[in-house]
Amino acid sequence: MRVTYKLTAVLLLGMSVVLAVDAFVQVRREVALFEFDMRRDASLMGRTLAGVVQQVWRSKGEERLVELLEEASLDAADLNLRWVWLDAPPGSPQGPRVPLPADIRDHTPARSVVHASRHEGSLYTYVTVALPDESRPCAIEVRESLALEAEYLRATLMYVGVATGSIFAVSAALAVIAGLRFVGRPMQQLVGMARRVGQGDLAARTGLTQRDEIGELAGEMDAMAERLGAAFEQIERETAGRIAALEQLRHADRLATVGQLASGLAHELGTPLNVVSGRARLIASRELGPDEVVENAEIVVEQSARMTAIIRQLLDFARRRGPQKEALDLRDPARRTQDLLSKLAERAGVTVEIEAPGEVLAEGDPTQLQQVLTNLLVNAIQAMPGGGRARVVLSPAAPATPPGGGAPRPMVRVAVEDEGQGISPEDLPRVFEPFFTTKPVGDGTGLGLSVAHGIVGEHGGWIAVESRPGQGSAFTVFLPPAAAQEAT
Repeated sequence: MRVTYKLTAVLLLGMSVVLAVDAFVQVRREVALFEFDMRRDASLMGRTLAGVVQQVWRSKGEERLVELLEEASLDAADLNLRWVWLDAPPGSPQGPRVPLPADIRDHTPARSVVHASRHEGSLYTYVTVALPDESRPCAIEVRESLALEAEYLRATLMYVGVATGSIFAVSAALAVIAGLRFVGRPMQQLVGMARRVGQGDLAARTGLTQRDEIGELAGEMDAMAERLGAAFEQIERETAGRIAALEQLRHADRLATVGQLASGLAHELGTPLNVVSGRARLIASRELGPDEVVENAEIVVEQSARMTAIIRQLLDFARRRGPQKEALDLRDPARRTQDLLSKLAERAGVTVEIEAPGEVLAEGDPTQLQQVLTNLLVNAIQAMPGGGRARVVLSPAAPATPPGGGAPRPMVRVAVEDEGQGISPEDLPRVFEPFFTTKPVGDGTGLGLSVAHGIVGEHGGWIAVESRPGQGSAFTVFLPPAAAQEAT
């Protein structure tokens, strides 16, 4: 609507200027024509009277001439005739009422000369008269009131004003109606469609069919919305496929880790299986007393529960399920990861330690965060083939600046440090790339750090890495704190 009013205002402003100039020119022209008529009439009257004046002068003299002109003046209310001597001072009883040019005032020409000028609301016209046997310059003064001109001017101004106002009003009404019809309402429809598209309604259409620039814009917006809808559907399909592929990749990474743990877990299950087998044989031999049978049966139950817990822990880690974020104490997934990797670490001669000042609360999915810790710890264990110490350091929320810059915000830190071989400076920027690995064939897939990086990113955090060749590496995971810890 504002565009319509602006266009109307500009149009009316331009029209007002044109009409004002036209009215001014028209009034000036009418006034000039009116005054020209007055001058012409006075000149014709003066020239006509000049011949009569010469005859009266010869026959009856100056006094009768003056009386005759005065009698003529009485018959016309707006017209006054006088006999004047041009060499008399202006304003004197027998002199002109207005100053005259020297060529008229100082001599009497052989033929009549007309001079007209405005003075005090009247038009004075002087027609020189050549009198016989008279050398003094003289003239007939015709004074005509300009009241008629003023009245004519007022009538002309009123007419021009009414005509201009009518044109202005009609033009304004037509401009507003046309503006609303062809600009205002179509623009409202375009704005409404833009808002609906901005809110995600890609099925919105303008419905405009007018054949002009606005109609062309509406057609392009409809086509844009259609293309956006098609692109959005394609993005949804690709996103769903990407999420499925990502989940499969993470599941494959978990299965690869399970494969690495299998031998250690098999050894860990071997001891309780031997105990169960031996105790069962004793019970089956029927050589034990009742109390001994009960004791051996309790040992069998205890070792079976131990094996069940080991198998369940491995299955829980390998099971595929959707993310379920919640507030959790990071010490729990850290301890479960420590237990899960205990045999792998023991075989590599690596000691896994957990350091935490107390409860460290974060917002995340326990299984996914355990997978992150497992990948980082497996990477740390494999980085120390000669044995060493791996530390998991948990720190409560503290301000941290994101890698891309920005305002610091509270983040929980989980640092996994090792005393291994370290990472070379040229390989350090690529450690989170999928399938990038510096390990020998068969020791790694190159997915662990990439999967961990993706999981942490989906949790709203990031991973920072520091490493020096021969001095070990430190991977620090930054995670959003749980609401309770963030408030403290």
